[in-house]
This record gives sequence, C-alpha cells and structure tokens, in this order.
Amino acid sequence: MSAVHESRRKSRRTVARGSTRPTSRDVAQAAGVSQAAVSLVLGDKWRGRVSETTAERVREAARTLGYRPNLAARNLRLGRTRTVLLVVPALTTEFFAGVYTGAARVAAEHGFGVVLYPSPEGIGPARDPFASAQAALDGVIASSMAADALTAIRGDQLPLVMLDSDPEGSLGAATVNLDIADGIRQVAEHLLSLGHRHFVHLAADVASWTFEVRARELAARLGPVLGTTLRTVRAPISIEGAVTAAEAALTGPGPRPTALVCDDDQLAAGAYKAARRAGLHVPHDLSVTGLDDLALATAIDPELTTVHLDAELFGERGMRALLAVLDGRAPEAGDIPVNLVLRGSTAPPPR
Repeated sequence: MSAVHESRRKSRRTVARGSTRPTSRDVAQAAGVSQAAVSLVLGDKWRGRVSETTAERVREAARTLGYRPNLAARNLRLGRTRTVLLVVPALTTEFFAGVYTGAARVAAEHGFGVVLYPSPEGIGPARDPFASAQAALDGVIASSMAADALTAIRGDQLPLVMLDSDPEGSLGAATVNLDIADGIRQVAEHLLSLGHRHFVHLAADVASWTFEVRARELAARLGPVLGTTLRTVRAPISIEGAVTAAEAALTGPGPRPTALVCDDDQLAAGAYKAARRAGLHVPHDLSVTGLDDLALATAIDPELTTVHLDAELFGERGMRALLAVLDGRAPEAGDIPVNLVLRGSTAPPPR
C-alpha cells in the first residue's frame, strides 16, 4: 500500500473514531501535503503555487473523506458574506433569466450565492433591497444599467461589474459586454446583400447605452450606401407597443420600407402583426430582423432572422469578472462574440 493511501486510510479511521466531520488537517494528511496547500487548492488559488498533480490529489482526498469547508468560519475570517447581487432592469424576457443562470453556475463553483433583484425603477436609480447592501454583499453585478444608478446599493465601497453598459461611463467599475455593434453590422450587411435600400429601425424606447449603440451602428452601416433611406420609430419593448409603431412606419409618407430592423425579438413579433394588418407578407413584401434570439424567435411564422446573444455565457463572464475584482486580478478583456442566425423572415425586396 502506498504512503498516500495509507495516510488516507488512517485519516478516515481517525475521523470515524472521534470527529463529527473531517478537517483540512485530515485532508492534508490524506493527500500528503501541508494544510496551506489544502487551503490554496480548495480556495481555488493554487495555480502557480502548487502543481496540477498535487491539486488533484487534494481534491481526491477531500472527496474521499467527504470534506466540506466551514464557510461560516472562513467568511468571518475573510470578512466576506459570499453573496452577490445581480441587478436587472426587469424580468420580462428569458434573457435575464439566462444571465442569472450563468452567473449562479460560476458562483456556486466558488462557494458564492447570487440574489436576483429586478429593479422596480427599471434602468433608473435602483433602491437598496437590503437594510444595508454594503453589509450584506460582497459585490454587485448589474445588467443594462448605468453605474450611477447603483449608488444607493453599492455606495463607493462594493465592487461592481457592469454588463451591457458603457465602458466610458462605468465610473471605474469593470465592464463585460456583448459585441452588439458587430451584431448590427451583420444584420445590415445581410439585408444590403439581399438588395434592400429602404429601412425602418424599430427602436426600443429606452434611454440605454446598448440601444444607443444599435442606432449609431445601423446608421453608420447604411449611411454610406447610395440610395438607402433609414427612418427610426420608437416603441416600448412590448408586442403591443411595437404593433402601433410599426403600423405608423409602414403606412407613413415616403417610400415604403422593405426591411424592418428591430432592437428586440418582441418588437419583431409586433412588426409581424403590423405587417399582416397592412396586407403585407413576411418576407415576400417585408423583411424583419430581431435581436436576442429568444424562444419567441422560433415560435412565430416564419421563424425570425435574429442576432443570437448567449445570455448564460454573458452571466458567466460577469461573475468571473467580479471574482477577479475580489481577488485583485484584472477581468478577462474583450467583448463576447455574437452571431446572426438566418431564418425565414428575410428575403430580397419585392420588385
């Protein structure tokens, strides 16, 4: 029998005789390493300090012994609650549910919990959901909001990671963004290649950085192409609001648009209804695109050409960024790639 296996056997016997639960010392003895090494490995801070082989040996010993770290004592020692607040403007689509799922998965891997808070004020100043968020939390992740909207929650103390927010206006907070500008570029290039020249931008009536990016990028892509027209109409992010706005766009003065570029899949669904009311068929008379790739995109007929945003990966990256900030490391750089999913709602314009 090897020395390590003998050590594990003795540790299990010791635990069985007198202890109600194994300790880090038992794990260290079973793995044949120091308690400091056990702390590094189980605290996920071992890289560059112990070898991969040693780390796996510690993890195996912990599994064999059924070791669970005493988080209460550890949190008290570190001054941490191991709780993170995820603030979102609303829960009106599954996108933010996906962001939460991704963030919570990474958090759980590191012994953190995530509390989801849909701000009653939407993107405006968010109220503190706790008696004192700074005492109850280790950090905040906020999606699709401005940094100064979080002042009541984080003060100037809590680490903050902003998702889908302006890096220039983040007030020093870390930012994680989807490459929305590239998604709009893909939409514009696809529609132009089909021959479309008369466009309506069905824009979300929300004062948010991400929607400003969409409008700016669409204008930049279409503007230099000779013969193009672009009109913008705004609507609240709802199917009903989109119907009203799209009807006005389709029956207004000037050349009838042959393509509707929508800021959101819900707006696109409203555009479908408006097109039918105007006697138009998608895509033969009118091409429609969305953005998000929600379940709704494949529930409507024809299925919607839209930009796929990986909400769960977005949440994962946000949580990893916050963990990096808490550890004094720089978060991963670079926007998350997005891709245009071609379906049945786009075709060449009618002759």
